[in-house]
Amino acid sequence: MSHTSPTAGPATSPPAGAHASAANRSMAIPLRPIALIYRVIALALIVTGIVRITGLFSGEPVWNSLLFYTVQSNVLCLVWMAVLVWATVRDLAQRGGRGFSTPSPRVGGAVMMAITVTMLVYLIVLVPASFVQNSNYEPFSLTDNLIHIITPCLIVIDWALFTPKGSFRRFDPLLWALIPCAYLVFALTYGGLGGGFVPGQTYAYPFLDVASHGWGGVFARVAVLAITLIGVGYVFFALDRLLAGRRGPALPGSTGR
Repeated sequence: MSHTSPTAGPATSPPAGAHASAANRSMAIPLRPIALIYRVIALALIVTGIVRITGLFSGEPVWNSLLFYTVQSNVLCLVWMAVLVWATVRDLAQRGGRGFSTPSPRVGGAVMMAITVTMLVYLIVLVPASFVQNSNYEPFSLTDNLIHIITPCLIVIDWALFTPKGSFRRFDPLLWALIPCAYLVFALTYGGLGGGFVPGQTYAYPFLDVASHGWGGVFARVAVLAITLIGVGYVFFALDRLLAGRRGPALPGSTGR
């Protein structure tokens, strides 16, 4: 008869998700004071860009600027960054300086994709078009840089530095694409009903000009844009998985010690 020592027992191992969780957290900076400083500065820069493009404190605000995707996506970033600042202050007071404060990485991914579309359309479509058309518009002004380049970079950097990786799901890029697609529906409907984005102009951006391109041309351009932005979303998804160092299902939650 075999005998088993009462002191012996099965070898214990960490919970199944422990190693994945450690890998996730290792790819972000778990220091809330640093995150808070960064996020407050980012919030101030985003506010500055929106104030400048809308002329909010000029005495004659340009309210029709709010009809453009660029400004709407910047406002979305403003709201998200304000949430991040609030969450970081709350967690800093309740949980201490070590840890992460991103309420929902997946929502953050949607915001990141929405504003990245703004930057890509500006750099790839609008800036080249301004040179071809010989217009009086001068790209890369301070205001343009703030709303088209600096704000997108601030959002991406925040995700890269302060958000634990591994939460994005396979179909998230398709869901994130609903934000810019919803704007396209709004812009085409509003313009089609005769609404003006600027005096005498019923389209928000040149590639949405039905009078010049026809509905077929506009839809072809929109289809290319939709495929591109979904591709961008999957680049973020791939980076999230790569930085997480795993291929398994996403881990729930990312605010904590």
